[in-house]
Amino acid sequence: MKKEQGIFKEYVLCIFGSILAAFGTSLFLLPNQLSSGGFSGIATVVYYLFHIPMGTTILILNIPVFILAYIREGKSFLLKTIVSTFVFSKAIDLFDSITPFTSDKVLASVYGGIVIGLGLALVFKGKSSTGGTDLLANIIKTYNHQMSVGKVLQILDIFVVLLNIVFLRQIEIGLYSAIAIYMTNKMLDLIFEGINFSKMIYIISEKKEEIAEIVNQEMKRGATGLYGKGMYTNEEKMVIMCVAKRKDIIKIKEISRQIDPKAFIIITDAREVYGLGFKN
Repeated sequence: MKKEQGIFKEYVLCIFGSILAAFGTSLFLLPNQLSSGGFSGIATVVYYLFHIPMGTTILILNIPVFILAYIREGKSFLLKTIVSTFVFSKAIDLFDSITPFTSDKVLASVYGGIVIGLGLALVFKGKSSTGGTDLLANIIKTYNHQMSVGKVLQILDIFVVLLNIVFLRQIEIGLYSAIAIYMTNKMLDLIFEGINFSKMIYIISEKKEEIAEIVNQEMKRGATGLYGKGMYTNEEKMVIMCVAKRKDIIKIKEISRQIDPKAFIIITDAREVYGLGFKN
C-alpha cells in the first residue's frame, strides 16, 4: 500500500510540476522570445519562424530521446517522463491563449526562470523529467560515467541560446535568456538544498578543549575532534569540526577568536546534513 501511495505522490508531483513549468514558459518566456534552454529553446525558435505550436515541437523532438531512455533507463522512469513531457507540452499550448503577464524582458526572464525552476524541481522530486536536454544528458552519462551531467546541460543550453541569437537575430534575446536559465538553476538549488543550508567549521587551536566546551554550552552544538598532523611542523594536532546553521557559525567563529586569537579557522558549505539536530 505504501509503495502505491509513493508512486501516486510521484505522479502528482510530476504533473503539477510540469503544469507550473509550462505556466512559466508560456506566460513569461515565450511571449518575449526568451528561452529557458533545452528543447524549449529550440521550440521557441521554431514557434517564431514557422508558427508551429511550441508543445508540438517539444513532443516531436523528444520521440528519439524517449526511445533511448527506454533502452538505457527502463520502463518505470520512461513512463513518468512521458507523462511529464506530455502534460508540459500540452499545457504550454493551452496557456499560449492567455494574455502574457509582462512584456518587460527583465521581469519575464527573472520570474519566468523562478516559476520554471520551481516546476522542474517538483518534477525531479517525482523522480521524473520533462524530457529534453536534461533527459538527454542523463542518457549520455550512462554511456560515459566520467562525464558530468551539469557540464553536458551547460553545453547544450549554451548551444540552444546561440541558436536563439542566430535565428531571431537579437543578441539581447540570448542575454535575457541566460538570466532565465540562471534563475531556473538557482531555484532548483534552493529547492533541493534549502534556503537555510548548513555550514561546516574547522578550528585548529591550542585551546581546543575550551572552545569545544563553550560551543557545546552556549550554542548547544556538538563538536567532533579529528586527529591531524602538520606536514611542515610534523606536529600532531586535534582539529575541531562542527556543523551548524549559518547564523550559528558566526557566533562559533567569534567564540573561537575570543578564546584563541591565533586559532586557524576554515568555514565551508555543508549542502546536505542528516542526523540529530538536522534532517532525518
